[in-house]
Amino acid sequence: MNADDARHVRGVLRRLGIPGVVAPENPDEPAGDWRVYDRDDPATRVDVTADALAALAKAFPAGPARGFVVT
Repeated sequence: MNADDARHVRGVLRRLGIPGVVAPENPDEPAGDWRVYDRDDPATRVDVTADALAALAKAFPAGPARGFVVT
């Protein structure tokens, strides 16, 4: 994921009322894995990716359908 992808994911979460900050797992390595956190500060943030994914799944209870991608 890159910064543009992260902004897109954050926008989807925001539209669905799901809190979180999308940021790289390692702030010094933005090309690595990205996660959803409760706040911006890397020193105090908590990973809430699982909660965000669960909330996203709850928003779309039918799940993905063949040929469709939620973006």
